[in-house]
Amino acid sequence: MRKKVTIIGAGFVGSTCAHWIASKELADVVLVDIAEGIPQGKGLDLLEAGPIEGFDVNITGTNSYEETASSDVVILTSGAPRKPGMSREDLLAINADITAGNIEKVVKTSPNAHIIIVNNPMDTMAYLAYKVSGFPKNRVMGQGGILDCGRYRTFIAQEAGVSVEDVSAILMGGHGDEMVPLPRYTTIGGIPVTEFIPEDRLNAIVERTKKGGGEIVALLKTGSAYYAPAAATVQMVEAILKDKKRVVPVAAYLEGEYGVSGILFGVPVVLGAGGVEKILELPLTEAEKAGVAKSAALVKDSIAALPEKYRNL
Repeated sequence: MRKKVTIIGAGFVGSTCAHWIASKELADVVLVDIAEGIPQGKGLDLLEAGPIEGFDVNITGTNSYEETASSDVVILTSGAPRKPGMSREDLLAINADITAGNIEKVVKTSPNAHIIIVNNPMDTMAYLAYKVSGFPKNRVMGQGGILDCGRYRTFIAQEAGVSVEDVSAILMGGHGDEMVPLPRYTTIGGIPVTEFIPEDRLNAIVERTKKGGGEIVALLKTGSAYYAPAAATVQMVEAILKDKKRVVPVAAYLEGEYGVSGILFGVPVVLGAGGVEKILELPLTEAEKAGVAKSAALVKDSIAALPEKYRNL
């Protein structure tokens, strides 16, 4: 029997996730959205691409959760879109209700699923999903670190004039402006990145990576990124469904690691069939520790700004 992945939200990120999951033949896909006809139409359209592209999976669109029952992975993308000039925190109150309502339905229909949170502000929504679901901490995680790493690796490859496949990097912290880059752990073909790129250019790349989402929002004017966020999410899905034991940065629930507790925070993990199977604690410099502490404080501030009904779950 094939695995099943439910994607909540049939917008650009959700439908692109469905596209890549289908093309990789990872699982059957259920697209869920409150808009009547949108998930059904996109699901049918993608299903009809199967004979052409040669993938054998079932893709279903629905406005209810009945078809999602017993999903192996649930991806939550639904929420209000981020608009130009809007910070992720501006979305907080709107998306908290959307996230909590959807997670309550997931708990009833797919109690053994792994949950991947994509909607913003991601770190806070992942925390809310963890608390509302009551699931074990290894089965609730946020996507963000892989996306930030993808942007970082792209800019490094362009600057150094090398293949993106040879750039290996790790990042920590909250998703977006508060991320903590770790150039010491960045290599090109196993060679330290500092052998290719001078410090001032590397610092500029780090700053561009931090603002990567905002750069795309400013360019699009009426939307936000979706190709790279979807690709990052599907890499997580593949690691779980294929038990690949990938070493990647994801937002995981911390209980003292890196001196941080009680939040979901971007850290390097081993991601496999058990979800977040291990959190990897890297030795950090004092400056890196300070960056982690600052980023964690910002995530905690965002959680503290949640509506009162969610703060003490």
